[in-house]
Amino acid sequence: QVQLVESGGGLVQAGGSLRLSCAASRLTFTRYAMAWFRQAPGKEREFVAAITLTGGRLYYPDSVKGRFTISRDNARNMVYLQMNSLKPEDTAVYYCAAEAPYSDYTTSDSVRSWGQGTQVTVSS
Repeated sequence: QVQLVESGGGLVQAGGSLRLSCAASRLTFTRYAMAWFRQAPGKEREFVAAITLTGGRLYYPDSVKGRFTISRDNARNMVYLQMNSLKPEDTAVYYCAAEAPYSDYTTSDSVRSWGQGTQVTVSS
């Protein structure tokens, strides 16, 4: 069974930075696009970032473009989310996701496996 384990969440002041990590195991990592989603209390889970199999293409919604950067290390089965200029509205549980390749990465319908999530809280 695929395992995705997130780490790096925490409490940070507005304007600060955090780097989330996701360790993947029990899967052929290079056969999956990887993504991050987030879910705030009372809201639906939303797409945050995605990266293709070899890292050649990156996808972001407008809400995080220019502030967040997704990357992957295929040698280590790791995916990262660097989050800069954090805002209180970025507060959410952040989930790592393994996605079907060549799909619509912005929708959870493409997700084949989820991590357990890590809490990010941005104070004003």
